[in-house]
Amino acid sequence: MRAEELMPCVLITLLGLTLMESTHGQHMSDEPCSVQILVPGLKGEPGEKGEKGAPGRPGRLGPLGEMGVPCECTPLRKMIGEMDILVAQLSNEMKFIKTAVAGIKETDSKVYLLVKEEKRYTDAEVYCQGRGGHLAMPKDEGANAAIAGYITEAGLSRVYIGINDIDREGHFTYVDRSPMSTFSKWREGEPNNAYRDEDCAEMMAAGDWTDVACHPTMYFVCEFDKDIV
Repeated sequence: MRAEELMPCVLITLLGLTLMESTHGQHMSDEPCSVQILVPGLKGEPGEKGEKGAPGRPGRLGPLGEMGVPCECTPLRKMIGEMDILVAQLSNEMKFIKTAVAGIKETDSKVYLLVKEEKRYTDAEVYCQGRGGHLAMPKDEGANAAIAGYITEAGLSRVYIGINDIDREGHFTYVDRSPMSTFSKWREGEPNNAYRDEDCAEMMAAGDWTDVACHPTMYFVCEFDKDIV
């Protein structure tokens, strides 16, 4: 049978049946099928994605939050800055202690501290001044012997001391500019200003002094007054 001939019977509705039956119990008519049923077809291919819809309406505003506490930032920043400075100072002091030989040497009026950190002469003096002292200035035999013993015990051969003629060639003074009028311990033939470049002084382990150039780096001894230590 052809599809065209089947069409009347495939389409069947559920709206009702048309039955040709008599009230006396007669059989259905032999007319062609008049009952129609709608049968869904096969599922088709998915369609293309539609365009994005318009934005929805904004939601309701939430409740207001609590008022914050105003920040007093300037005093806080100042406090942090002061703490940073203090930490830096403490770090420098710790470094000073670590680079100094354990123990100190004393006389009746002075305290001497050997610093095992090589510096140029001027930098060594700045270092000692930063801690309230100067490079060591032996002004009598007792002070000179104390410093010399310190050098020997540390296993060193020489250190910078606070004597120089930087201001005027051949006129040595102590680093605090006080004159050398009562005591000296120059090695024989010293000071000799070798190479015309020796304006600073070092003490040897034996306790004698020689003039040296100021730019080499070496260990040094700081001197402090006992009444300020």
